[in-house]
Amino acid sequence: MAKLLKEAKKIAKGLKIFCDIRKCVACKACELSCAVEHSRSKELEGAVRETPPPKKRRRISQAGVKTLSVGCQHCAEAPCVEACMSGAMYKDPSGATLHNKEKCVGCWMCIMVCPFGAVERRIEEKIAVKCDLCPDREDFACVEVCPTGALFAGTVDEFEKKIKKV
Repeated sequence: MAKLLKEAKKIAKGLKIFCDIRKCVACKACELSCAVEHSRSKELEGAVRETPPPKKRRRISQAGVKTLSVGCQHCAEAPCVEACMSGAMYKDPSGATLHNKEKCVGCWMCIMVCPFGAVERRIEEKIAVKCDLCPDREDFACVEVCPTGALFAGTVDEFEKKIKKV
């Protein structure tokens, strides 16, 4: 219940994770910190020894000569929710797009329809995984670790103001 409250607070504030492509250097720190955050040990040394290895929920993508960190955008009208035949992908009252792994049947429809490529497969468990807004944390692991400040957690308006200043 505490996890759901933290998630709801983040989404209720309109927080999303944005990437300023002018600052992203594809260092993959966001991917690594996300995987560690979703490991059993929550520490790098322990995470690299886990079987199966922890699964990241962010990925570095290339757009021409630019790179960016991509994750779930928690779409208002989420295609993954529409395509999910088991009800594993759902919208919570706060607006977050969440995933219930107990309901997931591993059909991968959510992966196929996500316009951002933000849903990954966890083949070992035959389930999909996606950004869960770091429910065990007050902040986002990927944003906290980004060395260039390319990742930003905030509202659309805040992000627009931030990138106009640069």
